Amino acid sequence: MAKKQHGHTTAKITSAHGLFYDYLIKSHSKKFAANYLEANEKAIENIKEIVDSERIKCDFEYQNNYVYTTNKSEVSNIKKEVEAVESLGFPCEFVTKTGLPFEIEGAICFKNQAQFHPLKYLYGLCNSIISHNGNIYSNTVATNLEQLIDNTYVVHTKYHKVKCEYVIVATHYPFINFPGFYFTKMYQSTSYIIAIDPKKTLFNGMYISSSEPIFSYRTAKLGGKKLLLIGGGDHKTGHPSCYQDTYGILEKEARKYYPECEVLYKWNTRDCISLDKIPYIGQYSSAMPNVFVGTGFKKWGMTSSNVAANIIVDKICDKKNKYEYLFKSLRLKPIKNRDEMKNMIVQSANSLLFDKLKDANLSFDEIAYNSGSIIEINNEKIGIYKDPNGKIYAVKPICTHLGCLLSWNDIDKTWDCPCHGSRFDYRGKNIYDPAFRDLDFYDLND
Repeated sequence: MAKKQHGHTTAKITSAHGLFYDYLIKSHSKKFAANYLEANEKAIENIKEIVDSERIKCDFEYQNNYVYTTNKSEVSNIKKEVEAVESLGFPCEFVTKTGLPFEIEGAICFKNQAQFHPLKYLYGLCNSIISHNGNIYSNTVATNLEQLIDNTYVVHTKYHKVKCEYVIVATHYPFINFPGFYFTKMYQSTSYIIAIDPKKTLFNGMYISSSEPIFSYRTAKLGGKKLLLIGGGDHKTGHPSCYQDTYGILEKEARKYYPECEVLYKWNTRDCISLDKIPYIGQYSSAMPNVFVGTGFKKWGMTSSNVAANIIVDKICDKKNKYEYLFKSLRLKPIKNRDEMKNMIVQSANSLLFDKLKDANLSFDEIAYNSGSIIEINNEKIGIYKDPNGKIYAVKPICTHLGCLLSWNDIDKTWDCPCHGSRFDYRGKNIYDPAFRDLDFYDLND
């Protein structure tokens, strides 16, 4: 039940998910960490097999992956990660020299990782499905899932119904709230990326810093040029941020090392983060046999999505999968992450109730052109956007997912949900899950 797919990703195909394996050993076990690493390494192998067997031209290339620090106080954390990974029998290196255009204090290096062009890979997969007599229907948003007495299902769309025996909810953020309750176990994080022409020869390798502020680097090919992708500026989706702290900080970083660079493209994306930082893969709910889910990939969707696909296919085919237990979607442990759970509950309570009771911050006349805010008209909150020419766009700023009060995103000119990450454009059209219905629109221009 796929809702949206896009190429807004750095598309690093790697098992190095930040400084993660020391955490896994301490929070679970050495066997758990080893199997997690093995599952992701097999995903890299499987992606390469698919690229080769289906002859997909997607700029696939092997690269070393580095998690680095420029702070001396964090070197001990890098070395702990090296020790943890080596204890799992996986070869890695502690290095102090990389291809980056600045000095580092230390990094952990995973060799034989990879990168590719994600949309070219996706098109290749689609062509393979079609060539094997499969069907793909786009622009057909699933709006509901009906469970029948015999445990078969009917997927509802705006104009159609599809009866099926198996359902895979691959909608990025699950939109089926009950059962499952995934909205209590995940949040969305927004990150930003710029693509630059550095006007210089570029390095090899993929890089990400080990702690805040997060910066990510990788190269990409476009029209015979080698571009540099720089990512970062992370924040929880729906929490307003300014240009200076998002694209601005990336542009500043780029020009620090490449003064003559040209910023060619910029975009942002959202990632689903589970409370225990491990994806949810497997049965959607104990009350819904033969409904499966893959979500919460925590910014590492290239390998995690491949792991999810193999686990779910094995479950449908009634085959045992060695790695299924790692990602069990019905696990209760995430709920025991009390700090994150408390933060989510407080944020949801504020957006569902308390923020709705607060007075609006601005009056209508105080809203600048090409900006937006929430105002009150007859004791009702209205979301107002004024375009560069002063035309008014008014919406009901209540998320159509679970009713949270939206916030204005002045960077993208969208209404964003601070509870679960849904997004709507300034006209109220839904553009990001888990909501799928548009906002109510008011015509105030007459």
